Amino acid sequence: MKNRSLFVLTLFVLAAIKGTAQPQSPAQPKVIMGDSLVYGKYSLIFASNDTRFDSVTRQNMINVFFTVYPKMVERFNKSSLTKVGFFIDTAYKAVAETGNGTSRFNPGWMKRYPQDVDVVTHEVMHVVQDYKDYEPGWLTEGIADYVRYVYGVNNKGASWFLPDYRPGQSYKDAYRVTARFLLWVEKSKYKNIVDDLDKAMRDGTYTPEIWTKLTGKTVDGLWEEYAKNPALELSYR
Repeated sequence: MKNRSLFVLTLFVLAAIKGTAQPQSPAQPKVIMGDSLVYGKYSLIFASNDTRFDSVTRQNMINVFFTVYPKMVERFNKSSLTKVGFFIDTAYKAVAETGNGTSRFNPGWMKRYPQDVDVVTHEVMHVVQDYKDYEPGWLTEGIADYVRYVYGVNNKGASWFLPDYRPGQSYKDAYRVTARFLLWVEKSKYKNIVDDLDKAMRDGTYTPEIWTKLTGKTVDGLWEEYAKNPALELSYR
């Protein structure tokens, strides 16, 4: 989930890791543990205000980051940040959100679904995206779930699957519905569709007309064709 309201939180996490004193307010969670991890040219600042956060889940999230993030940077945006922050926040009640290079995770979700470590894959794709404008949101989130499908390391273990097409769906449903549609377009119409859409979003040049330019059909026309023959051969790690 993309959220651009995390700038203050990002600065706070970075300052906490560096040991810089920061004034506390009721709106600022206290970071009680944190680590800066480095592998190659990439750094992950992992902070938490949950003393009970499972160490195995923590390590799995770290492993996912260093496994998938370099691959995504190489494919989509070589100018992506080399330093990313994770914050495990007991005050956060949704699943996860990302902004300004920091992803925030709900420890309660990770406790209930410890196999769902590829929430990391989805969230750090938002760092790679770095779009000038995150609208249309359905495409932003659809691309992030497409990337989770392609690069995820434990989707099968988490019982995370792309849903079969059913009447009533729309490409604007976002997330997994849009991701499956993007895969269908990639496999049946234009193999670079996701790469080119991602680049246009980041460059600020995306318009609905790009679908026609790339595939010869409007996005609505593509969806109509997809709805008639949505079969896809999918595999999961």
